[in-house]
Amino acid sequence: MEAKVYTIKAKEANTISLPEGLFGLNWNSDLVHQVATSLESAKRKPIAHTKNRSEVRGGGKKPWQQKGTGRARHGSIRSPLWVGGGITHGPRNEKNFDRKVSKKMKAKAFYTILSRKFKDGEILFVDSIALSMPKTKEAIGALKGLSGVKGFENLFTKKNNSAIIALADKNQNVERSMSNLGNMEVLEARNLHPLALLKYKYLIIENPSKSLELLPGNNIFAKEKVAKVAKKTTTKAKKVVKA
Repeated sequence: MEAKVYTIKAKEANTISLPEGLFGLNWNSDLVHQVATSLESAKRKPIAHTKNRSEVRGGGKKPWQQKGTGRARHGSIRSPLWVGGGITHGPRNEKNFDRKVSKKMKAKAFYTILSRKFKDGEILFVDSIALSMPKTKEAIGALKGLSGVKGFENLFTKKNNSAIIALADKNQNVERSMSNLGNMEVLEARNLHPLALLKYKYLIIENPSKSLELLPGNNIFAKEKVAKVAKKTTTKAKKVVKA
């Protein structure tokens, strides 16, 4: 698999070969949904909190004697049955919403989304994004220049066409320049995650030869490939010994 690499002025610079195992995966909606919901759940910070009967103030004295009054027996005015008492089964702020998924599942979902974006023509490879000053005007000029690439004409013309920029290294000029643009986000390539890819339509990868090596989960797939090759060689060796 090959892809074209463009300059900041929408001119072809060179081409880059993309690994089939990272950009050629089939779409798996169930896996993507499971990983996305788990990441969203992990981000939840519960705020609503109710007190149970042990946390509500007061109620140390028995309201009335156990027998002889003709009324129902009660041990505390802070029972959930009383007004001002504790709450039964109410929301608690210590609730844990985490849904555990393995590293391989996260990596597979990430590259599944990446493969889908590549097939849909929503990934743009740029050799370098260098802005002289941290100004929004510089960012707008860079995006208008990149909109000259075929398929990315509406990169900056429509508000709903959002994009995420993946940098090979930290660049404060680019980050500060893009900060005032609501439909743009700048991340380092090593910090990309499935939710970011799902949130933004376009993905702009700067210096792809270096950025692709920094993508999260890349080493997991590399280890799997090495393990498969080693397994094949051992099975062949066993067959030779038997023969």
